[in-house]
This record gives sequence, C-alpha cells and structure tokens, in this order.
Amino acid sequence: MHVETSTLLLHTLYLIAIVAEAMTAALAAGRRDMDWMGVCIIACVTALGGGSLRDVLLGHYPLTWVRHPEYLGMTAGAALLTALAAPLMRRLRRLFLLLDAVGLVAFTIIGCKVAQAMQLPVSIVLISGMITGCAGGVLRDVLCNDVPLLFRKELYASVSLVTGGLYLLLLEAGLTANAAVPLALVVGLAFRLLALRFNWQMPRFVYRDDWH
Repeated sequence: MHVETSTLLLHTLYLIAIVAEAMTAALAAGRRDMDWMGVCIIACVTALGGGSLRDVLLGHYPLTWVRHPEYLGMTAGAALLTALAAPLMRRLRRLFLLLDAVGLVAFTIIGCKVAQAMQLPVSIVLISGMITGCAGGVLRDVLCNDVPLLFRKELYASVSLVTGGLYLLLLEAGLTANAAVPLALVVGLAFRLLALRFNWQMPRFVYRDDWH
C-alpha cells in the first residue's frame, strides 16, 4: 500500500516527539519527587494527552494510544530510562528543547490533518492543531503544580497557530501535502527556535489591585 511521504515523515517525527516529551515530563515529575508510577503517568499524559484531548473533543475514536497501545510502552519506557539516567540528562537540555520544538510543529500538523479528515471548518482545524500541539504540556504542568508554559510569555501557542495556518494556506495555494507538510514544519520549527534564541515574548497583562 502506497504511503504519502508527508505521512511517513509526520509519523517518524511523532514517534521521536512522544519519546522526547515523555523524557522531559519524567524530569518534571522528578522535580516534584514523584514515585516511579507517577513518573510514568506524567510521561504518558504529556506525550499522548494532546492527541487524546483532541480526539475526545472531536469525537474521533478510537484514541491514538488505544489503537496503538505500544505508544504507552514507548513513553513509559522512555520515562523509566530517564529516571535511571537523570544525571546525564542535564547535558542534553538543548537537544530536548529542539525535540520539543519538533514535537510542537509535528503534533500541530497531525492535529490539523485529523480535523481535515473529518471535514471540519478551518477554525476547528486550527484549534485541533493547537490542542494536539500544546495540551499535553498544559496537562503536565497542571499535574506538576506549575503555571502552564502555554499561559506564560513564551511563544508556544503562537508557533502552533502559525504552523497550522501556514500548512492550510499552502494547501489552499495548490501545493500537495508532500510539499506543504515539510515547508510548514521547517517554518514552524525555525519560528520556535528563533523565539527561544532571541527570547521573543508575547505582551503580558500585569494588573495589581491595591484595593482592600
């Protein structure tokens, strides 16, 4: 059976990303002194939670990890490996930032494609991409009692929105998925890495109420 190059590319990046997300989530769980079961749960929720939330909201069943239970084993295994080799992980911070950026843009386009296949409106397609790309990290931060990265000043959801929007624009311009997907991935990845490099931030709303 013929498989589109873009589909194969996204699937490969997806597998790399869920492992990387599981590893960073395991470190976050370790900072909260969680036991090994907690580490595995946080890792699986982070890596697979965005797609799961998307599928529940859109009524898209079965969930990805139900259809492919091996993904649970991959993420839990990556988390346990991280717990065993935690001292070495400090040296890989830049690599994890790169893989997190790859995961963000890849998850976003995968989420867009799921909503497209369901023939949903463009606005829902974009939201589906953002949920897939960002929600796993939000769930991780909430469970670890941190302010979610999505709600802080970093450019994260904005990168997801730009990536999904560009992907749809390229398709509308007549490009095939095999051309549109790599282009959107490269632009989205470059945007995220430049934002990290130059500390680009969203405007913040700061309000202090002095009334008593």
